[in-house]
Amino acid sequence: MNGLKMLRQGRLLPSVAWLAGTLLLWEAVSWYLLRVAEVPLAQSKLPYVHELATTFAKYGDTLLKEGAVTFGNAGLGFLMGAATGALLAVLMSASRWIEQLAFPYAVASQMVPILGLAPILYGIVHDEKVARVLIAGYITFFPVAINMLRGLRSVEPSALELMRSCAAKPWSVYSKLRLPASLPGLFSGLKIAAPLAVTGAILVELMGAQHGIGVLMLRNLYYGPSHAYLFWSTVVAGAALGIVSYLLMSAVERLVSPWQPEFRKRGGDRP
Repeated sequence: MNGLKMLRQGRLLPSVAWLAGTLLLWEAVSWYLLRVAEVPLAQSKLPYVHELATTFAKYGDTLLKEGAVTFGNAGLGFLMGAATGALLAVLMSASRWIEQLAFPYAVASQMVPILGLAPILYGIVHDEKVARVLIAGYITFFPVAINMLRGLRSVEPSALELMRSCAAKPWSVYSKLRLPASLPGLFSGLKIAAPLAVTGAILVELMGAQHGIGVLMLRNLYYGPSHAYLFWSTVVAGAALGIVSYLLMSAVERLVSPWQPEFRKRGGDRP
């Protein structure tokens, strides 16, 4: 129903056209590399789309099973990181002293390359699930904290003065004014962090985990050209997990903060 409505309003058609054009271009370039340019190992560099579709149909159950492991661990770490980031943002907005103490360390923590941190953390905890969760949480907390802090401080001074003139308690100011105002910033951070959490979980899986999309990716990369299509299938599956995580955050944002301008019905639109 919603898809038909979007199509009728002209919102879905450009996306469908863009996707179809991208797939056709991909197929054409793949054919050119293999048949015209005769590039060595052309299908390892850019495989046929229809062959990828066949591989997905053949190994779909395996990709779904391993993808669920990756997505579950990334999701758990994402929730922990989001909670930590939101709490840190509230504390920093409530106290300049806490901000001056915590903010430099939060920024410094992001200076450590995740590619170097993942194997170090994996070597310390010796548990693939814990390592994936921690890395996903580590990636998540900073964008959530920064964007939510900006939202908490976006409240109009006049609104704060009105609350104070009514003798509102600090908790009332936060629950009725600051927290609702912070939701757009919070979800901006969540939508940035969600795909990154999936990437972090896959990165840890490349270090020697037993299950997950990253494990399949590394295994098929090791076998070389004979497993090129399955390797590319894991790459596409990993990208799909990131897209799904972003869309989930967008859907939650629409439910939690429907008053935002982009979610309001346009003039003349009928429900």
